[in-house]
Amino acid sequence: MGHFLFSRLHSLAGIVPLGAFLIEHFYSNAIVLLGASAYDKQVAALQGIPLVWVLEIVFILIPLLYHASYGIYLAFLSTSNTTSYGYASNWRFLLQRVSGIVTLLFVVYHVWSFRLKSAFFGMDVHFDAVSSHLLNPWIFTFYVLGILSTTFHFTNGLWSGLITWGITAGPRAQQWSGRIMLLLFFLLSLVGLASLIAFI
Repeated sequence: MGHFLFSRLHSLAGIVPLGAFLIEHFYSNAIVLLGASAYDKQVAALQGIPLVWVLEIVFILIPLLYHASYGIYLAFLSTSNTTSYGYASNWRFLLQRVSGIVTLLFVVYHVWSFRLKSAFFGMDVHFDAVSSHLLNPWIFTFYVLGILSTTFHFTNGLWSGLITWGITAGPRAQQWSGRIMLLLFFLLSLVGLASLIAFI
């Protein structure tokens, strides 16, 4: 019963608060495609939300800590059998856990660079700050990997989440769901990478 509940909460945390925030974050960053001033206005509007830090703690930090900690527990608990059985589902199983670790490292670095530094040291977040940060080729490459890892982890997790919650129970529904999630992966990755390039 405990594992059933914890796994459902893990799935729910990844889909509802974290997945919704991911899409919003991609949207806010994509504003840079309209220009530096448009991006700076979007950042100012988000930072101007009343008690924004309370919302971040309740709807982002707490779900993220739970999703990440239980995900790491599952990653060490389970074993992959891709060498014996090369089925697509087995590879998705392995890549979900690998992308989860990469995504966690990326998110921690990104939050430190642009949220915690702003909160603790008064660093302003604006177009020029993000642009100068991404001009480092190693950081830019890490962000490319982080975006691809995050979008895969979310879309693949959403695919398995629909199965977990009994929404796509049959093989045909799962096949169509897989196609939709693949399309969503490419769309989110395109938006994320286009935004990244716009900063430099």
